[in-house]
Amino acid sequence: MTTLTVGFDLDMTLIDSRPGIRACYLALSERTGTYIDADLAVTRLGPPLAEELVNWFPEQEVAAMADLYREMYPAFAVAATPAMRGAREAIAAVRAAGGRSMVVTAKYEPNAKRHLAHLGLEPDVVVGDLWAEQKAEALREYDAAVYVGDHIGDVRGARTAGAVSVAVATGPCPAEDLRAAGADVVLEDLSAFPAWLAGYRGAEASRA
Repeated sequence: MTTLTVGFDLDMTLIDSRPGIRACYLALSERTGTYIDADLAVTRLGPPLAEELVNWFPEQEVAAMADLYREMYPAFAVAATPAMRGAREAIAAVRAAGGRSMVVTAKYEPNAKRHLAHLGLEPDVVVGDLWAEQKAEALREYDAAVYVGDHIGDVRGARTAGAVSVAVATGPCPAEDLRAAGADVVLEDLSAFPAWLAGYRGAEASRA
């Protein structure tokens, strides 16, 4: 059996980034004097940062504001962000199966790595700055058979890469929307992933 590579999204899949991102948006608002509805912003996590900032800043300022946000992010967001339920066990299940885990996220890669290090989550590969169908680039490069995420953008990335799309209903997209987008399986959260993975590996072995 070939080595299994499983990809995971980060925000609202492996980490509950809402409290940290909320704190960073409030700090950015205070720093710039621009109103940002941080509570609203954290209900629609997933897409790239610029897609949120354009709601609060003139388009010509978005790139500079994104740079400032990323600069401020480690001080405000990392320590405030916990792991999602089942995250550690999900990565451990991949390792126990002799597989390789990777994180593919739209988040700025250095900050993604800071979250993972802070929480002691240790995937084999981390790739940042990719969203939706772009995620297929990294999934294909590392021959990922499975991609796990919470957003319909993650489903699109998995399907573009030809990977099994495992969705968790822990982010902004309800289970029915994830199914409608084409997810192969929808789990309540990552705590159900080890059992699913065992079944998947068993089915793969029986077909080999």
